[in-house]
Amino acid sequence: MAVAGRPGRLPGMSPPDSPSRYTGTAIVLHWLLALLIAGTFALGVYMHELPFSPARLKYYSWHKWAGVTILALSFLRLAWRLTHKPPADLPMPGWQATAAHATHHLLYALFFIVPLVGWAYSSAAGFPIVWFGVLPLPDFVPVDKALAEAIKPWHERTAMLMAALVLLHVAGAIKHQLIDRDGLIDRMRPARD
Repeated sequence: MAVAGRPGRLPGMSPPDSPSRYTGTAIVLHWLLALLIAGTFALGVYMHELPFSPARLKYYSWHKWAGVTILALSFLRLAWRLTHKPPADLPMPGWQATAAHATHHLLYALFFIVPLVGWAYSSAAGFPIVWFGVLPLPDFVPVDKALAEAIKPWHERTAMLMAALVLLHVAGAIKHQLIDRDGLIDRMRPARD
């Protein structure tokens, strides 16, 4: 069925001005953030149960540095996403499209929420963040031990929620690759020569 003034397209087909794959920058930011988030989450789970030691303090510093890096890259990724049109959605049932969009929006929100809550916890606990041991960052909130105790579980909860959404995202991508065979993953793979 054609829309007035436009040639007909099948439902789910990309509009003529829609790219068929993500830009190289979007792909690099996606995979870089994926690796950083997975590594930072794994480090957070590992270091959480360690006894107090110089190694634990070192891991906490690395965790904070990674969190600030994730936050900075998330701002860059969001700016890129807002200024560069993504590929059109692939044809899929409405509930799947809704679930995919909701998952992506929640992930984007958590890219900011998790590190900001961690930064607030670190500030409230009186542990300043010195990014890569060089750049001291301002305290996000004033030092307040009671506030730190109130914030701490929220950093863990939001990180767990993000981990669950990442698993859902990966499961959806695997479904598209192995069951639907619709080329969705190819849009986020680095270009092949």
